[in-house]
Amino acid sequence: MERYIDMKEVSDGKLYTANDMVKADCGGCQGCSACCQGMGTSITLDPMDIFRLCCGLHTDFSGLMVDKIELNIVDHLILPNLKMSVGINEACVFLNEEGRCSIHAFRPGICRLFPLGRFYEDDSFQYFLQVHECPKPNKSKVKVKKWLDTPELKKYEQFICDWHYYLKELQEQVEADLEKMKPISMEVLNRFYVMPYDGERDFYEQFYQRLCK
Repeated sequence: MERYIDMKEVSDGKLYTANDMVKADCGGCQGCSACCQGMGTSITLDPMDIFRLCCGLHTDFSGLMVDKIELNIVDHLILPNLKMSVGINEACVFLNEEGRCSIHAFRPGICRLFPLGRFYEDDSFQYFLQVHECPKPNKSKVKVKKWLDTPELKKYEQFICDWHYYLKELQEQVEADLEKMKPISMEVLNRFYVMPYDGERDFYEQFYQRLCK
């Protein structure tokens, strides 16, 4: 989800790379689950997220659609997001009774990133710290790449960049002609989400094969 914001209002005024230290470590959250509640439809999922969830939960996209994810319009395209439970707190469906993430090992990229964000510019991106998002006090410094906890980080960052700008191009097409939203969205959903990935094969190889079609 692309947001147009004043960086001075939401960040510490700095941009970071994966090798920089940033004050984002909240010490394992220690029972806090504020970032897993009241998120609405904002946890948009990319193809890697679906690959991780399907492998981790031993299911497929249709299985996730039963009660774990849903579809919503994001910047003129229909994309999947994590579902929130029905209730006062509107918590993530993967939050357990102890207030801990039950899929932490294969949690989505946005969850790994928080409370960081991505600032896209010149066909690339850098990270920034969202200073008002996490209520946990006295956070300590941690290297960005350690915080992201993502194998083959350079490949992942390239994927994130390519996916972002691919969607941006499609979104601009739909914005120019709103009648294209459904056919373009269905093509994206079927090619990158619904069509199963082979859990025994490298995700990036499979993704770029689909992207090049």
